[in-house]
Amino acid sequence: MRMMLAEEQLADRDQLVVAHIGLVKALAQRLARRLPSQVEVSDLVSIGVLGLVEAAGRYRPSMGVPFDAFARRRVQGAMLDELRDLDWAPRSLRKLRRQVDSTIAQLRTSLGREPEEAECAQAMGMDGEKYGNTLEQLRTLEVAMIRQLDDAGPDHQPLIELCIDPDIGPEANLQRRELRQLLATAIGKLPERERQVISLYYDEELTMAEIGAVLGVCESRVSQLRSLAIARLRSTLNEAIQPGRAH
Repeated sequence: MRMMLAEEQLADRDQLVVAHIGLVKALAQRLARRLPSQVEVSDLVSIGVLGLVEAAGRYRPSMGVPFDAFARRRVQGAMLDELRDLDWAPRSLRKLRRQVDSTIAQLRTSLGREPEEAECAQAMGMDGEKYGNTLEQLRTLEVAMIRQLDDAGPDHQPLIELCIDPDIGPEANLQRRELRQLLATAIGKLPERERQVISLYYDEELTMAEIGAVLGVCESRVSQLRSLAIARLRSTLNEAIQPGRAH
């Protein structure tokens, strides 16, 4: 009897996997458009299929959610975890990201509020255009820094998890649950336009072009706003892990 039940479960799992291969391919292609050319779509699909198999094995209709929604985050999470493990970003770009984060943290401390873009640019010795270009350069780094969680925040909205810079140390993992709550609070304190971009991109899953149409700005400006928002969030979490780091 147990053997028959196990065979039925495997058959159901395989059926779900076969029926949703297209979902994996679509998610991989969408993610690849935001990544450097050296990241192959086929590699993302392979990793995504593993995530799909895991999701199909864990799924039960009694959960009350459609399988598409259940599987989507696990497939995306598997792809993003793989990207983080690949460590494909150049060290110079990671250094630039830390400079942006540090500048934001220092200005937040000295001003007692979130700094404006012009203030960040001035502190880094850049004009507005160069600072915007810097934020655009950081865009590819952030793809693998973010994933949406199954947990919900205090307002019942989806939470995102921000991967902490590995240079900070293993203590970040010990505080992950607390950091998630802190992240939810930090998102609520973002400047309105940046908070809208984060919500539309991660909660509503709109493309940057679609967000630009909603907000009335160009796609590159949406990219800059997302990069700046993530830099603010990351510096907030870094300060929580290592108080005084920005001073």
